Amino acid sequence: MYAIIESCGKQYKVAEGDVVFFEKINAEEGKKVTFDNVILVSDEGKVQVGNPYVKGVKVEGKVVSHGKGKKIIVFKMKAKKNYRRKQGHRQPYTKVEITAIKTATKKAEKTEKVEA
Repeated sequence: MYAIIESCGKQYKVAEGDVVFFEKINAEEGKKVTFDNVILVSDEGKVQVGNPYVKGVKVEGKVVSHGKGKKIIVFKMKAKKNYRRKQGHRQPYTKVEITAIKTATKKAEKTEKVEA
């Protein structure tokens, strides 16, 4: 089972147990995070596509750590004008471990099993 979620202006393909690097999320390490913007869910060949999001589906994860990415050098120069600017940038990220993909159909199946 996998899902495609939207977070931080980007789309990510995730499955249970995956470790994904998102752009900076305001959550403490060890806390649970929920992603509601699920675009697509695939479960054993059954594909649900949202318009724009799939209703009743959530992806849960746990924040593992925060950090900064590899340094990128931004260098600007104008030839023959003695203009040179060098600047470095490290993009902050949040490392998240995906713990569960919860669908509305799974909850309905669980309640039916309990009642039986």
